Amino acid sequence: MSPVAADPFTMRKGGRMSPVAADPFTMWHPVASVHDVPYRHVYHGQLLGRELAVWRADDDFVNVWENRCLHRGVRLSIGSNDGTELRCQYHGWRYANRSAGCTYIPAHPADAPARTICNRTFPTVERYGLVWSGEEPVGDPPMIDVLEAGTPFGLRNLPVNASAELAVLHLRDHRFLPSDRLGAGSAEPSVEMSVDSADEYSVTLTATDGAGRSSSGSGSSSGSGSSSSTPGSSSTAVFFVQPVDSGRCVIRGVLAETPAASEQTAVLRHHAVELNRLVGAIEAEAALLPAPEPMVPVLQQVPLNLAEVPEAPSGRQAALRVQVRRKWETAAGVAAFELVPITGVLPTFQPGAHIDVHLPNGLVRQYSITNGPGETSYYRLGVKLEPDSTGGSVCLHETVREGDVLAISEPRNNFPLRRDSMRTILLAGGIGITPLLAMAQALDRMSLPFELHCFTQSAGHTAFTDVLDGLGDSVVRHLGLPPDETVAEIRRLVATPDEFTHLYVCGPGPMLEAARREAAAAGWPDDHVHFEYFKNTTEIDDSSTFEVALARSALTVTVPSGSTILEVLREHGVPLPSSCEQGACGTCVATVLEGEPDHQDVYLNDSDHQAGDRIMTCVSRSLSDRLVLDL
Repeated sequence: MSPVAADPFTMRKGGRMSPVAADPFTMWHPVASVHDVPYRHVYHGQLLGRELAVWRADDDFVNVWENRCLHRGVRLSIGSNDGTELRCQYHGWRYANRSAGCTYIPAHPADAPARTICNRTFPTVERYGLVWSGEEPVGDPPMIDVLEAGTPFGLRNLPVNASAELAVLHLRDHRFLPSDRLGAGSAEPSVEMSVDSADEYSVTLTATDGAGRSSSGSGSSSGSGSSSSTPGSSSTAVFFVQPVDSGRCVIRGVLAETPAASEQTAVLRHHAVELNRLVGAIEAEAALLPAPEPMVPVLQQVPLNLAEVPEAPSGRQAALRVQVRRKWETAAGVAAFELVPITGVLPTFQPGAHIDVHLPNGLVRQYSITNGPGETSYYRLGVKLEPDSTGGSVCLHETVREGDVLAISEPRNNFPLRRDSMRTILLAGGIGITPLLAMAQALDRMSLPFELHCFTQSAGHTAFTDVLDGLGDSVVRHLGLPPDETVAEIRRLVATPDEFTHLYVCGPGPMLEAARREAAAAGWPDDHVHFEYFKNTTEIDDSSTFEVALARSALTVTVPSGSTILEVLREHGVPLPSSCEQGACGTCVATVLEGEPDHQDVYLNDSDHQAGDRIMTCVSRSLSDRLVLDL
């Protein structure tokens, strides 16, 4: 190897080595081999000074993330991969496949983590047996003609204590034997090497048995890796160089053709020996050069990247666009929908979450996400055709078709699942199975004990039976019970409360009321009974007039009869999140500092109503002349 005559690379601001022709921070680089990321494993990678956690989910999606938990900065590469989420080993924070959003914080088991708690992700593509990623890569990973035409075979990867640029310069003079000449048993043939192509971080080399050709090969795939042992055989290899840091890299070699099974061990051994010699030469030269400054990655807050779309007249945002990939009947009168993103990745959700669906007829309706853990590439909904529908379920059943585009909100969760219970009881009435189905799948995945009791008219009225069947004996079906027998069965199920068991209920209003009543009679603490109503059946009295003062905004407004607190605040430029706007979902809750609320919601429990320190601004009012809210 001749000394490096000239350095074609320049020093970038901040001490980063950068080629003249391209910026490594906008390029795709290999960060792992496919065999580095088996199921249930986390690979510790590094690129351009940044540590990466690389892991494959059970749906075969390969995640490349910033290698740090957002809580204390502990490396996620020492965490556990359960196939659907990555769990930090320090305090147990869990992050979702694809989106890297936090799904659970053990120290706050009763709360759904905010969507802003999201790790930084990097794009990934699998190609030629390598996992490709980059800081801010432009376009697609490189397409290498000889690898596209062949059957690529990965070689051993070698770390090098030298810059990627120096490794590329040395690789241009690298030598190896054609694969089918390694077991010939004769003297080493005369080998001619040709550099077919080279760029800033890769070199394509062809080794040709010179005994059979008067000129070197062109590097095309036509003669690469032939199984024949005739003179003139050749092998082509592409060597990609991963810039780990300013003074470290990894050489990742790929043969254009896969050797016969009987030859693979010899081929791997040969290339490992020759590459080891090359690495020795590279590192010897690097030791004579001044030590480069290490690359220091910039840690950035993850943007939400919500689409800029007009606000709905009600003030509810439809920030996402999704397409109906699939629509099918999952039970009598129940349609199921799979919604996939038009672009990008869907926001993280947790069991119990719902979305607002903005329908083509102008209505906005809320539907629970039924997905299990790891099902992050789509949202699955179940919608019952209501006999007294005001247009929402009818539109979804009769108008919306596969291929249609819908506007939806980001997921919200005011019905979160605790994962710190010794036992969980889930009571589902009819279509109330939807949020509880997500919970059951999460508990089953974590091997946490639970019972899911499904109350439906018949087997034909039971939605998502295929998912229920997969949950085994934890699911109990109660079919065709009259109201009195349903209440009796609920009474039996909640008869023995304890401090380690939590109860979740979703279904029609009468069933919910019965479950809450029976649980209270049995002595269940309020904070162990969780419920979600389909809608608020309370008769709303909006005849009062009162003042609302906002403690943090120095604003006082008058709420007249016929208007809600939510509406008046929005008229005065105070944005409040909301979803159902009928007192059932809890999205628009506000903290009360002074005054006596007139509760007219079904979201808060009896203890919350008695405490009087929270109010649902979409329906509830004031019994006092003035309310002071922490807004």
